[in-house]
Amino acid sequence: MHSTLSIAPRSGRRVLAQAGLALATLTLSIAAAYAAPTFEQTDTDFKGSVWSSGALPGSEAKLMGRAFTPGQKVTLYRAGQALNNGETYTVNEKGGFEATVAIPADATPGLHPVVASAANPTAAALFDLKVSSKLPLSGQDAFTVTSEKLVQGLYQSAYSPKSDRLFVTSAVGRPPVKESQLLKLNAKTLATDAKVSAAKVTTRDDGHTYAMYGVATDDTHNNVWVTNTRDNTVAVYKQSDLKLVKQFPAGLAPHARDVVVDEKLNKAYVSTPGKNWIVVFDTKKLAHKTNIAIESDEDKSFSTMSIALDDANHKLYTVSGATREAAVIDTKTDKVERVIRVPGIKSGSGIAVDGKGKRLYVVAQGSDNLVIIDLDSGKPLHTVAVGAGALNVAFEPKSGLAYVVSRGAGTVTAVDANGKIVGNLDGGTFPNHVVSDNKGDVFVINKSKGADDAQGDRISRVTPKK
Repeated sequence: MHSTLSIAPRSGRRVLAQAGLALATLTLSIAAAYAAPTFEQTDTDFKGSVWSSGALPGSEAKLMGRAFTPGQKVTLYRAGQALNNGETYTVNEKGGFEATVAIPADATPGLHPVVASAANPTAAALFDLKVSSKLPLSGQDAFTVTSEKLVQGLYQSAYSPKSDRLFVTSAVGRPPVKESQLLKLNAKTLATDAKVSAAKVTTRDDGHTYAMYGVATDDTHNNVWVTNTRDNTVAVYKQSDLKLVKQFPAGLAPHARDVVVDEKLNKAYVSTPGKNWIVVFDTKKLAHKTNIAIESDEDKSFSTMSIALDDANHKLYTVSGATREAAVIDTKTDKVERVIRVPGIKSGSGIAVDGKGKRLYVVAQGSDNLVIIDLDSGKPLHTVAVGAGALNVAFEPKSGLAYVVSRGAGTVTAVDANGKIVGNLDGGTFPNHVVSDNKGDVFVINKSKGADDAQGDRISRVTPKK
């Protein structure tokens, strides 16, 4: 029996060869798809994090990585897809990298989780890339705005009903902070009546001062309280001539931010971002009194940011910058009454209270929103999208409006108790703080891009038209 070896014609051999190549390619692809991943060395001590500037739809977001391992290669992923066509970023010798990400014009505003995947050694950092809503200006015809340029580095202001004066703090730059002032203004004209420079820290030889940031008035004792944030303490000045009454020693109030005064109880309260404390001072004896610790119901530590006082009911309110919470403190007992959950916020920063209307107003710079809480039930009533970087809020009882200053958007947004925006006004460069005189006006402080910024370093009085 003879066997026959059949050989395909030349064209058939080409087809078979192509089929064989395709099969080999498919086999390799399947093998690659199901191949075990390479488990290279992992950075077990990884502390890397990524910060995002946030952006509007159709713009660009700047990202900055820090505490990575020098030489690592970083790729950014969103929903499993590599951003910037899979471009990798090499970590510099200081452990940082920078990237720019284009935000699609149809991107949904909100927080978008992004993974920074690093190789050599392997590590990953998850962060939220914020896409902010662009809220158009509106309602300008319903408000009167009067503005006056002051000094560089404005931070906060406080109103004195007794003297009808405003007290404004300023501080320029980072330590050593050599330029810081406390200003006294006429609330009607916004003219500067007097100003004083911060005292120098005598234990240092670099010109650093007890720079002033937060501020509150005490009309009972005719004083002004300021926070010296960089030096973890507070100081007291006289309202009449701005003479320094007492400089408290450093370390009493870590990163002291806001200060409010319950005049009837002779107490000043100071928030300490990064800590879960409210520090209490005796405004009559000018002495440290006690610290109030706030325990979070989440798995993170409460971090006290802005504080607001309902002096009629002796209740103090503060918002956490690290958890989605606000706390209520009884200023008669200096005890925490309760912790209120505030859903839908990230990086809470500002808080205001309407004691009569039983409303709490909370703003968050990480989620660009205002949440209105019913104080009786502790439940959210309204969530309002406001400008990028919503930082602080003040409630004005005569008009019944809450005013939100948004640093990134450069706006002042007036919102009623039902969550309706009745005005979104131009706030100039970097609006930073807002305070009410409880007579119909609010005063807005904004910062600047530099000494030559005509729209910066201003105080503005905002009043609804009748």
